[in-house]
Amino acid sequence: MLFVVTNRKLVETGNFLNKIEQIVAGGAGGIILREKDLPFDELLLLAKKVKAITEGSATKLIISQSIDIAIEVEAAGVQLSFEPFTNMKKQFNGLIGVSVHSVEEAVRAEDLGASYLLAGHIYTTECKKGIEPRGISFIKDIKAKTTIPLVAIGGINENNIDDVYESGAQGVALMSLIMEAEDCFKRVGKFKQLTNTKFNKIVI
Repeated sequence: MLFVVTNRKLVETGNFLNKIEQIVAGGAGGIILREKDLPFDELLLLAKKVKAITEGSATKLIISQSIDIAIEVEAAGVQLSFEPFTNMKKQFNGLIGVSVHSVEEAVRAEDLGASYLLAGHIYTTECKKGIEPRGISFIKDIKAKTTIPLVAIGGINENNIDDVYESGAQGVALMSLIMEAEDCFKRVGKFKQLTNTKFNKIVI
């Protein structure tokens, strides 16, 4: 499954919502709306606009870090960091993805009811400049201890996606490779084809 993580600051051609339209038209399995610098009201407004684009499509809208906004816009899911997930006070009746950075976090997240794991970063990426990547061994180590779907993130591209697949991941999440693309529709379509061909067809 292919997830696209948003970052409107990386959009160089066209506007952000046009980019979202291309991502949906290209067939991405999910969009993780991650605009962490926006205040609540602005993020809510943006989430409503993105929800209107994804409505009726096969692309799931997942809101990063805000359960309140995910509930308000009736998003398919919420993506949480490990600590906020372990301290959840509000119930959310949808997908709950948890970002993990260790095998111990992954095991704990599964035990607490996470729907899927977002594990990274796997390869060197500008988004985590100067931070050592964890490599595909990280995916293997998590898969040896957990059973829920694992989505890999961080520096994944056409040249290394085979290794990600062979390590046991069930999906990938991309940010800059999609958000900076001139032809976003074409690039999403290409990666959708790659993930559909290589990865187990899971329903998240």
